[in-house]
Amino acid sequence: MSATATHMERELHSQPEVWRTAAELGAAEKGLPAPGARVAVVGCGTSWFMAQAYAALREAAGQGVTDAFAASEAPLGEARGYDALVAISRSGTTTEVLRVLESTRGRIPSISILGDPDTPATPLSDHTVELPFADEQSVVQTRFATSALALLRAHLGEDLGTAVQDAREALEAPVEQEWIDAEQFTFLGTGWTYGLAREAALKMREASQSWTESYPAMEYRHGPIAIAAPGRVTWLFGAEPEGLSAEVTGTGARFVRHSRDPLADLVLVQRIALERARARGLDPDNPRSLTRSVMLEN
Repeated sequence: MSATATHMERELHSQPEVWRTAAELGAAEKGLPAPGARVAVVGCGTSWFMAQAYAALREAAGQGVTDAFAASEAPLGEARGYDALVAISRSGTTTEVLRVLESTRGRIPSISILGDPDTPATPLSDHTVELPFADEQSVVQTRFATSALALLRAHLGEDLGTAVQDAREALEAPVEQEWIDAEQFTFLGTGWTYGLAREAALKMREASQSWTESYPAMEYRHGPIAIAAPGRVTWLFGAEPEGLSAEVTGTGARFVRHSRDPLADLVLVQRIALERARARGLDPDNPRSLTRSVMLEN
C-alpha cells in the first residue's frame, strides 16, 4: 500500500480480514431468510449488483425463489407473494431503498444489511444486520459491498476460507501496465458472477471514468464481442464458456480469467480501477458527480 494511500486504497486492502468477520457473522445470523422462503432483494448501484449475486447463489443452493431488483424498480405487489425483503444499503439513507421499506412495512417482513445502522433504514426494518466494521469513507464502494456478499454466502453455508486467502493473493498480484493503459474493458460472468461483472464495470467507471461494459458471458457473442479489439480487455469472472477465450484473442483483445474465487478477483479489479484513476489524475475518493448516498427531495 502506498505511503499516501487514499481511503479507497486502505479500505480495499482491509477486505480479507473484514470478510472473515462478515462470514462469521453470516454463519451465526438467525434473522436472514430461511430456506424455502420466497425472497426479494433490493439495492441501488453496487448494492443492487451484490443483490443479483446473492439471488443467483441462493437459488442455486436450492434455498428458494430469490429475485433481485433495483430498489426504484422493485415490483413488490401482493401477487408475487414474497415472504421476506432483504435491503442492502451501505449508508442506510438512500431514498429509493427507504421508499421500498416504507411501502412494504407491515406487509413483507424486512431485513436490512447496513454499513451505518444509525440511519433511517433501521427503524423502517423488522431486522437489521449491522456491518459498521465494513463501512467506508470513500464514495467508491469496495469492502462494504464485498463484505455484505461474504456475509450472505456464509449464511448460505459456504466456507469463505478460500475466498479470504485468494483475496490476500489478489492484493499482492501485479497490476499490469496493459490494464492501466487499456482503452476499454468488458466484464463477463455466469450465474452469480454476472453480478460481479456488473459491479466491476461500475467500479471502473466510478473511480476512473473508464469506458466499461458488462454482459452475461454467453450473451457476449450476440453482438458485444464486436467491440473487442487490440488495446481492449475482456475479463471473465468464473467458468469459461467453451471457445470464448480463443474468439476474444482472435480479435486482438486481451482475454483475462483467473482461477481464484471470483469475489477475490473483484478485489484485483478494484486495484486496477484505483491505478487507472491515479494515472488520469483523478480522486477516487470523490469521483465526479457522485456522493456517498443518493438522497432525493420528496
